[in-house]
Amino acid sequence: MFKVVLAGALLAFAVPVLAQPTEVADPYGAASISKGRIGKIEAKLEAAYQKGDRSPEVLLNLAAIRLQEKRGSEARDLYKAVLDQPNIDMATLSGGAMSHELAQRGMAGALAMID
Repeated sequence: MFKVVLAGALLAFAVPVLAQPTEVADPYGAASISKGRIGKIEAKLEAAYQKGDRSPEVLLNLAAIRLQEKRGSEARDLYKAVLDQPNIDMATLSGGAMSHELAQRGMAGALAMID
């Protein structure tokens, strides 16, 4: 009898572990953008932007898409919008970075494309 209860208790603790997501949530599509799969995430980010979302996550990722699409002047404008906001700590695929640092790096790529 004890073995059955113990097994049941172990299963009760194991189920929540199995229910955990296997991937990190990526609501702004950074992983997709880095792999060049921008279709769905571009539509999502563009919709958020059109609704007035000017968060650095939306602006930076939309700008990265614009760079991939060779639309440098649009990317530059999005990066400028990030630089006009307070500098915040961001989580990135490769660790952490500040929003202004990311925007400045992206801006360099956008300016090189425009020139």
